[in-house]
Amino acid sequence: MSPGRETYERERRIDLLMAESTPLRRYVSGILGADLHTVEDVVQETLLRAWEAADRLDWDGRPIRMWLFRVARNLAVDARRRNRSLPVGIDPSEFTGLPTVPDPAVSVVDRCVLVGALRQLAPPHREAVAHVHLLDRSGADVARALGIPHGTVKSRTYHGIAAIRREPAAIEESG
Repeated sequence: MSPGRETYERERRIDLLMAESTPLRRYVSGILGADLHTVEDVVQETLLRAWEAADRLDWDGRPIRMWLFRVARNLAVDARRRNRSLPVGIDPSEFTGLPTVPDPAVSVVDRCVLVGALRQLAPPHREAVAHVHLLDRSGADVARALGIPHGTVKSRTYHGIAAIRREPAAIEESG
């Protein structure tokens, strides 16, 4: 195959893979749920495996999507099994002098409450509250980043926090 033809084939394969990335992401999300980091890991690993196996795949005779979905499904099942497995026979109480580790369930609940609270806000208020209170940015920095007056950032942050404080029951139900 000529160098020009090889370049064309490589670019065509890249285009085919990139065209499948969004449907692949949706498919994997359906299997794994809202764990976006694991979903992205599975999608990237699937695309990497396709690229590594590019010379062995039939790019013309069969749609590449079927192969990608099968690989992604296997990787997603493996990820789910890996995340579900628990070590057996180790009891932390047997080890003295270890630092206490906070319960991860507490941080999960806190994150769910926080996400529920932010979902209740209008987008401009959500953006201001997230920048100021989650990203710990100053009002002036947020104003510059968003291209709005500093006073508007203060107002949106104030009203966003006030809305969260007014609706605690709705926030807990949404999480």
